Amino acid sequence: MLDMILTTSALLLARGLRLALPYGKALNPGGVEMPWPVFVLVLVIWSFTLASFKVYDPQHLTHLQDELQTVVTAIAVATLVFAGALYFSYRGLSRLLYVYFLGLDIAFCVVARLVLRRVAGSWLAAQHRRVLIIGAGSLGQGIARSLHPCAWLGIEVAGYLSQDAGQVGQTFEGACVLGTVEQATEVIRREQIHEVIIALPVEYQHELPDLVGRLQESPVNIKVVPDYSEMVFFRATLEQVGDVLLIGLKEPVIGPIDRMVKRVFDITVAALGLVLLAPLFAIIALLVALSSPGPVFYHSRRVGEAGRLFAMLKFRTMYQNADQQEESLITVTPDGRLLFDKRQDDPRVTPVGRFLRRYSLDELPQLFNVLVGEMSLVGPRPELPGLVEKYGPWQRKRLGVPQGIT
Repeated sequence: MLDMILTTSALLLARGLRLALPYGKALNPGGVEMPWPVFVLVLVIWSFTLASFKVYDPQHLTHLQDELQTVVTAIAVATLVFAGALYFSYRGLSRLLYVYFLGLDIAFCVVARLVLRRVAGSWLAAQHRRVLIIGAGSLGQGIARSLHPCAWLGIEVAGYLSQDAGQVGQTFEGACVLGTVEQATEVIRREQIHEVIIALPVEYQHELPDLVGRLQESPVNIKVVPDYSEMVFFRATLEQVGDVLLIGLKEPVIGPIDRMVKRVFDITVAALGLVLLAPLFAIIALLVALSSPGPVFYHSRRVGEAGRLFAMLKFRTMYQNADQQEESLITVTPDGRLLFDKRQDDPRVTPVGRFLRRYSLDELPQLFNVLVGEMSLVGPRPELPGLVEKYGPWQRKRLGVPQGIT
């Protein structure tokens, strides 16, 4: 509500500034006209845009920079949509008025958030909620680290409880291990704890029912962090189906709408590129054919999105049968890293191929791969099957999106 009030005020003030300040061209009769449908349009566009950018998502409240950056971006996009909408309705509105409106709206909404943070922070700090983390391992330390920016909300990490008595007295992430898990009730009473977060490793999860039962007698809120750290590669989601609570460990990296937009962009640019670059294709094809015996195009087996194999097109830059030595170029370093040895003086490369590689002209035929949906214009480069077979689980994240030319 405050954002809508401030945005409407910014629009009215922008109109006044355009009339009062001696800048810009002389106004025509409709240059500052503001009929009521314009204000309705602003409220609708701003509501949808701010919601789309998740400006009101609680996760943005933790970090001030994150919140302000999201707000500024959302307002800038909303202003562009607003300008586009007015082009088909009230086209005569002053362009300088848009600039005033954008600057004022950003200033109003940013200042309002700074003031709200100061007021809310003072009130919340007075509430002062002390948090005890049960589990001093990497999971518990990660929880403490994520709670530090919430200090302005009055949240204080009082310390940890550990399963290992040898950790008592040690400090992790600025908080001390206050005792063992068996001493939970005593520590909660002594340290005046308000919240308990159970962050035990997965091998101790079987102890949860007994632990929660013992904590029920204490006047504290209890929350549990499931330890799926080895399996969670993307942001986890939470949903309820009937009476069952489900934790999503992997969601699609690209949503359906974003995927559609990306695909339309790929088809449009790839089709235009193939038409406009047709003369260059013909010249390169002739040079490749004259440089050495063999086909003009080279089909390289690569791994695409979701592990699907496809033939990536290139202009041939090597002598025939050079690809049979490709697997031998993959090496594993002593620390387990995979390397694909691309030598600058590779004897398999033809003189014309060396020139094409230098300026990446050999990659242009991949516009065909983009057009048929095997690749995208932008994405991680598709790898050789022999390299992907040696991937660890964390490396397979790159196969969750379309592979790209760029």
